[in-house]
Amino acid sequence: MTEIRPARAEEAEDIRSLVRAAYATYVPRIGRAPSPMTDDYPAQIDAGTVWVAIDNGELEGVIVLEDTPEALQVANVAVRPDSQGRGLGRQLLAFADDEAGRRGYEAVILYTNVHMTENVERYPKLGYIEVGRGHEHGFDRVFFRKELAEESRSTPDQQHQREST
Repeated sequence: MTEIRPARAEEAEDIRSLVRAAYATYVPRIGRAPSPMTDDYPAQIDAGTVWVAIDNGELEGVIVLEDTPEALQVANVAVRPDSQGRGLGRQLLAFADDEAGRRGYEAVILYTNVHMTENVERYPKLGYIEVGRGHEHGFDRVFFRKELAEESRSTPDQQHQREST
């Protein structure tokens, strides 16, 4: 059974290796390393934005979640290449939905590179709507948004109530 939990400082290098392996196939398409391959994982872990998927004691996937004023943003989702195709990416994105609801957000946002055509096709099948395209930080990106069902969102009072029981 897969456990999704906050990343630990000692996992930073394993996370970096997993992300590099997961994104390696895109380097020739984009012409350079996608931004998650160069992220500062120790700093992100320290900030509490990195979550890992562990299965049978092995690091299988990672998701980076960032609070924004408008929605919870999935800044990165990556699955170990030999674990891809088993639904773990969907599990991590469902976790993001749950976490967004727990934090009281109405939506989850994410972006992908225009050259990551598999993602551009996949996200709408998972409930995301393309809301724009643009050039940002040297990359051509496709932006997506997923509205959450009202019943999945918590108000701060409901969060406090759950946490204190």
